[in-house]
Amino acid sequence: MKQGLFNAILITIAFVVGLSLYYFVFGTADKASVLHDLYQGGPLIASLVAMLIMVLTYIFERSFSLSKANGTGPQDEFFSNVIKNLNENNFDSTIRLCDAQRSSLANILKKGILKYQEVVSKDGLDKKEKIEEVKRVMEETTMFEMPTLEKNLIALSTIASVATLVGLLGTVVGMIRSFAALARAGSPDATALSKGISEALYNTAGGIGTAIIAIIAYNFFTTKIDGMTYVIDESSKDVIRNLETKH
Repeated sequence: MKQGLFNAILITIAFVVGLSLYYFVFGTADKASVLHDLYQGGPLIASLVAMLIMVLTYIFERSFSLSKANGTGPQDEFFSNVIKNLNENNFDSTIRLCDAQRSSLANILKKGILKYQEVVSKDGLDKKEKIEEVKRVMEETTMFEMPTLEKNLIALSTIASVATLVGLLGTVVGMIRSFAALARAGSPDATALSKGISEALYNTAGGIGTAIIAIIAYNFFTTKIDGMTYVIDESSKDVIRNLETKH
């Protein structure tokens, strides 16, 4: 599924669910319950619920995708076996290892080794040109893999910012309604005013809570991806050096 279509479907479903919860769950809850207080916070609560659903979906999607990108076995053991096979000039076994591992690193190394097998016996290319060809293919494959690793991180960071602003907007709107109702009443009612303000602050709490979850998830996945990128870069360099020495 294309990324744009995935996001469009997710946004639609999230807002449908958010509005449904707001009107049919929060709106029908007992007046003494927290759910009813959320309903009193106004329709923007539905938007915050939708954004929370989106954040949780992106967290699940990134967790699954990055786990898949790590492959089916330990990376250290996989790379040790790759180097061992390369030292023995056993390229077919190395490619089978990459196919079995099914990780981003395995895809990059496989492309490089296949290219090495293609150019190693080519006439008209010197040693440096052959190694440069291998480097080029591995770099291109890395550039292809990176967007897959970083997908949806921008969405998480955007929601973190927008949720906070929506929460503040809901609070401001709620405060305006509270003071407008107080002005129309013609006499100060501290209890009613306090209740109105507390209901308005549910928007702030919802916005900040959603933003906190999104920021923590964004930083966690960014750190994880940085670690994976470092391993890919260092492993690619080691394989290039190994092939260069063998050549």
